[in-house]
Amino acid sequence: MPINYIYSEYEIVRNSDRCINCRACENQCANEAHYFAEGSENTLCDDSKCVNCHRCVSLCPTHALKIIKNGNTYKDNANWSDRTINELYRQASSGGVLLSGMGNPENYPVYFDKLLLNASQVTNPSIDPLREPMETKVSLGSRPGEIERDEKGCIKNNLPPQLSLSMPVMFSAMSYGSISYNAHESLARAAQELGILYNTGEGGLHEDFYKYGGNTIVQIASGRFGVHPQYLSSGAAIEIKMGQGAKPGIGGHLPGTKIVGDVSRTRMIPEGCDAISPAPHHDIYSIEDLRQLVYSLKEVTEYKKPVIVKIAAVHNVSAIASGIARSGADIIAIDGFRGGTGAAPTRIRDNVGIPIELALASVDQRLRDEGIRGNVSVVIGGSVRSSADIVKAVALGADCVYIGTAALLALGCHLCRTCHSGKCNWGIATQMPTLTKRMNPDIGYKRLVNLLTAWKHEIKEMMGGMGINSIESLKGNRLMLRGVGLNEKELEILGIKHAGG
Repeated sequence: MPINYIYSEYEIVRNSDRCINCRACENQCANEAHYFAEGSENTLCDDSKCVNCHRCVSLCPTHALKIIKNGNTYKDNANWSDRTINELYRQASSGGVLLSGMGNPENYPVYFDKLLLNASQVTNPSIDPLREPMETKVSLGSRPGEIERDEKGCIKNNLPPQLSLSMPVMFSAMSYGSISYNAHESLARAAQELGILYNTGEGGLHEDFYKYGGNTIVQIASGRFGVHPQYLSSGAAIEIKMGQGAKPGIGGHLPGTKIVGDVSRTRMIPEGCDAISPAPHHDIYSIEDLRQLVYSLKEVTEYKKPVIVKIAAVHNVSAIASGIARSGADIIAIDGFRGGTGAAPTRIRDNVGIPIELALASVDQRLRDEGIRGNVSVVIGGSVRSSADIVKAVALGADCVYIGTAALLALGCHLCRTCHSGKCNWGIATQMPTLTKRMNPDIGYKRLVNLLTAWKHEIKEMMGGMGINSIESLKGNRLMLRGVGLNEKELEILGIKHAGG
């Protein structure tokens, strides 16, 4: 029998005085961490299979369970952590690339947490959002450089296609296949009720969701999965995915175990076949090539839909954004290195890319310096966790933000980071029928609506406290921000002063 060098990361603690052996934990755990052995009087646990999703803890009727970090450890070594050693053992055993779900969990700086908002006091009075109008609506798209008038002096409506949102938030790209049908339905219904948009991701659009087209962004990635003329015409906007924050510089990968039934049909690939997007688009190797695709998409949709180009936040992101702004794209979406994913090589996820706050500030400033900021709107994503993060992002120059992980948490995700396994116990990142039915879209969409309704109230409160009554007045208003615990270079890139200055 081969030696198992890796000890369980988590330990399931069962209170025998409370446990009634109802076997709910066994029935709820797709990883089979709980089992009832023949001849035994008690439910038993296999800690090695626990991913800490908390499904069993949440549904135990007698609160007999808890999951704790396993106290077993290797000899202390500041250079060789327990995680590093375990990952080395896993690769030595399998010979494979390490895969992980969700975003970067490493202890890098979170700049949103080092930014503080200004507030009005005496000479610039605050605004009470309960009694005075506050405008949270935003429009995304390119803006004309000047106002044109007809022969009668009336202003011409020369505005290119715009996306109108009730608040500066959209649901980011999560493909059908990486997440379940019910999760997609929850996002689509919530977007429609909230007056915002959700993104199909690179997996095409299920035919049942074409009715939500006015609140849908359809995505084109290098694999072109599910892309056809009806798909392109169905959404309110088209997004070209050049990169994403969790895996900059590489393509997408959806395991064949998730390519089943309607996922296979929607993506137009055989069941059980891995869906692998190439790292580059094989027709895009320059800004000129990108421009050709942008205008091809505009042509096929009769210039009625904005085109978004999504890129990962990397070291030369401001120069890339400058090129995209000149390519004819209407919106640039930038995804920071904490952005989530269904599956990414662990080494790429944890070591490639830069923080979205620094990328946003540098892009906004570069476009302003070149006099082309009005050519495009800027949308950012990559671990936007609260209404405060949204307000800070807008003040740094964003027109709008994408949220993904926060939306999944609202649906019940517990960040166990095993999305790639296809065994999501909450019915979100899975295609197994026994699991997908756990995600009730009637409940899920309402939780999303509740979350963003609460955030909208908080955004108004924060804006009112600053004496600002519209999102447009906040956009790029870095005077409303101060830094704490940042060095001079970081303050320079962010374009803000230190607190107290």
